[in-house]
Amino acid sequence: MDYTASPGGFRQRKLQPNMRLRNSSMDGSDGSQLFDDTSGAGSGSQTGYRNQPGGSQAAGFSGQSLLSDPMSNLAMAYGSSLASQGREMVDKNLDRFIPISKLKYYFAVDTVYVGKKLGLLVFPYMHENWEVSYQQDSPVAPRFDVNAPDLYIPTMGFITYVLVAGLALGTQNRFSPELLGVQASSALVWLIMEVLAVLLSLYLVTVNTDLTTIDLLAFSGYKYVGMIVGVVAGLLFGRSAYYLSLIWCCAAIFVFMIRTLRLKLLSEAAAEGRLVRGTRNQLRMYLTMSIAAAQPIFMYWLTYHLIR
Repeated sequence: MDYTASPGGFRQRKLQPNMRLRNSSMDGSDGSQLFDDTSGAGSGSQTGYRNQPGGSQAAGFSGQSLLSDPMSNLAMAYGSSLASQGREMVDKNLDRFIPISKLKYYFAVDTVYVGKKLGLLVFPYMHENWEVSYQQDSPVAPRFDVNAPDLYIPTMGFITYVLVAGLALGTQNRFSPELLGVQASSALVWLIMEVLAVLLSLYLVTVNTDLTTIDLLAFSGYKYVGMIVGVVAGLLFGRSAYYLSLIWCCAAIFVFMIRTLRLKLLSEAAAEGRLVRGTRNQLRMYLTMSIAAAQPIFMYWLTYHLIR
């Protein structure tokens, strides 16, 4: 390789014509080269890339030979059939214990329905028509009928109640994760016990009704709205505001439950506008009033210790 003398006294390599010089600019003061020529390394990497397609092509040939194996195809087909059968079995058993299709109905709500339902829970006295609308022997979705039960408001009410309870405990310097967990678990346990007690009462009284367990869970969960109103009023305006707002909400939920459940439990007499007569109908009336009267008791029991 030829070398030439530079004005600074150093010798430089004279590049061949087929080699590319990336930086040929020289410093005017001392004439030294700023950057090294890396065109040789680039050509080496390009050579490595040229050698790569051969390896990938060989890997492709090995993959094709693996897929062309009859035993591999049989194993893949058997595995996919097992996966599909397992998925169908899980869906069938899950729908038997947790009716997913029915749960979708109870969450079919919109903003207008939620606003009207909350107003009905707080002030039910002016509402006249309490019958649920039907379409082809099936109730319409809650977003089309304010009288239809839903699970959106009870679910969000329960979560909001736990958060408000944590806020109330925090303002009193009594907050702790364990205490908040006890508050949430106790509210959930009381709700489950209430629903189970109502189901047992319906079985003992032998009431023929279209009320389902999810309906009872929805109706029992509406009391969280009044509980939230009472606790928030107590936090903002004191204990007197808590009692006043809670009394109002207790009376409202009592009226709401009476007017809603009487069409379910006393449907035979209420549909014709007749007076409730007979031992069985009186038991149904007592059961309806007992369910409605239990709501204010739970509302006070779960909120009185949050306001001091």
